[in-house]
Amino acid sequence: MESAVSKKKESSKPSCSTNVKEIVNSNRPEVDLPYAEMGKVLLRFAPEPSGYLHIGHAKAALLNQYFAQKYNGKVILRFDDTNPAKESNEFVDNILIDIGTLGIKFEKITYTSDYFPNLMEMAEKFIKEGKAYVDYTPKEQMKHERDKKIESKCRNQSVDENLKLWNDMILGTEKGLKCCLRGKLDMTDNNGSMRDPTYYRCNPIPHHRIGSKYKIYPTYDFACPVVDSIEGITHMLRSSEYHDRNPQYSRIQEDMGLRKVHIYEFSRLNMVYTVLSKRNLLWFVENNKVDGWDDARFPTVQGIVRRGLQIQALIHFILEQGASMNLNVMESDKLWSINKKMIDPVCPRHTAILEENRVLLTLLDGPHKPFVRVIPKHKKYAAAGDKTTTFTKNIWIEQADAKAILPNDEITLMDWGNAIVKEINKDKNGNVTELIGVLHLEGSFKTTKLKLTWLPDTTELVPLTLVDFGYLITKKTMKKKEDFIPVLNRDTKKEIGGVLGIQI
Repeated sequence: MESAVSKKKESSKPSCSTNVKEIVNSNRPEVDLPYAEMGKVLLRFAPEPSGYLHIGHAKAALLNQYFAQKYNGKVILRFDDTNPAKESNEFVDNILIDIGTLGIKFEKITYTSDYFPNLMEMAEKFIKEGKAYVDYTPKEQMKHERDKKIESKCRNQSVDENLKLWNDMILGTEKGLKCCLRGKLDMTDNNGSMRDPTYYRCNPIPHHRIGSKYKIYPTYDFACPVVDSIEGITHMLRSSEYHDRNPQYSRIQEDMGLRKVHIYEFSRLNMVYTVLSKRNLLWFVENNKVDGWDDARFPTVQGIVRRGLQIQALIHFILEQGASMNLNVMESDKLWSINKKMIDPVCPRHTAILEENRVLLTLLDGPHKPFVRVIPKHKKYAAAGDKTTTFTKNIWIEQADAKAILPNDEITLMDWGNAIVKEINKDKNGNVTELIGVLHLEGSFKTTKLKLTWLPDTTELVPLTLVDFGYLITKKTMKKKEDFIPVLNRDTKKEIGGVLGIQI
């Protein structure tokens, strides 16, 4: 007699490496870091604490770790806390959680705010050397002039006038709050980032670390090249979307007489039907469109892990692309396919069926007295352990499975054996209300088309809610700064009742 129950097969547990080099596809060539010297590479991952880390940040973090491991180097975790209006300790704490989840090993934690005195000193040095000026041009007019390559009327102010206005900015006076400090680069440059970029701007909002000590804050573009050089960073990794800012980065270091830091670009990670802008993600949170930054529909590290993604799958997915410059929009199916390949060999199997319109199958020759059998939770992975399954005369199957059965069909009941359905009863709407059959355990499961999961008709069934998540937007790809409101998906979360068998 052949049963559908297979014998246990011993299997050793697959290894889950946290070394990102080991996870890269062996068929792909390793990625090299130009000008890198073994044992001398120092990198930094510098997130702004204005949101939780998402998969785009994860790519940057993991590439930094990859190169650090490849060249026996180190990574500094630096919080780029230069915008108090957007930042908070909550985001700092959760970024640290996400870094731990990703398995990133860092040398130390620093903050850009640690270097505010240095940055202010260098900004003032620029003013005295005629390399920067204070501009009180209205914001929209300044943008227009920059777009049209028109010099500001403030560009040729005297050093004394600039220092006076700079002091107003530091004090946060009414006049100072209307000013910003701009680098005097080249207003005729075809690269917009070189047309006198903003180095400092006023912001009276208290800083999450240092309170109200400062009324002015450096821009990311000014602080980044300075702090990178001060900390001894050898290579700065950034996505190719910031390519036009590379000359500005190098120019600031050159004007300050600082050590040059090598720039290494990689392509931005884009996913279909996904928004990655922290500003847009914040909108979803603040407008209660999701349950929080760790919502399973979110592309945040916490969101996708909550949805069931193994972190090794994310690492594999990201590093499989390497530091490619190809601007591809990735399908999320590929990520989840990698995840399935990783968990399928080890994941315990349990059975649940939908509650609505479930159908009772009565086996006329089934056991009059329920009995329990111990079966493996995974037939090819013994370490998953065992579970107990109760076998009864009456069993439950799902409505969709019941509708697929024809009279006298032979079906396979998983982990039990075959049965022949003799009678099918339906209501006026065509829903199956009852099935009657007999066991046929000597039948071969190889000959049946329908192999069905089932649950015993006992009081031990546990109610549960099955959740199906959809994309947050309905448009496959979004352009930069494109409004996502018109393409919001209004139906992104469906909850369905089910029952689960107690399978200890």
